[in-house]
Amino acid sequence: MPDRTWKATERRIAALLGGQRVPVSGRGRGDQPDIAHPTLSIECKHRRTLPGWLLEAVAQAEAANTGGKVSMVALHRAGDRHDDALAVLRLRDVAALVGGGETRGSMGDG
Repeated sequence: MPDRTWKATERRIAALLGGQRVPVSGRGRGDQPDIAHPTLSIECKHRRTLPGWLLEAVAQAEAANTGGKVSMVALHRAGDRHDDALAVLRLRDVAALVGGGETRGSMGDG
């Protein structure tokens, strides 16, 4: 993947959430998040594909959603504390929860 692809992804996600991309030159590994934000510590990962089972779980949460709630998938690894489980939400929902920047329509190619 060209560098510009993941950099563009970081910029777009920062704009959606009302944050600012931190250039790689401005941080060391684990020193700062990819995006500076007043409430969130954001690490971005850009991949060509995502696991099918994860996308299916999100689709299942969305299909079961009634009443305009936020859909979420909780991922728990056996043996871990339950409060260490991961929460997977659509970025647009997180942006709405934290009062992010740009709207969905302004992001273009998704």
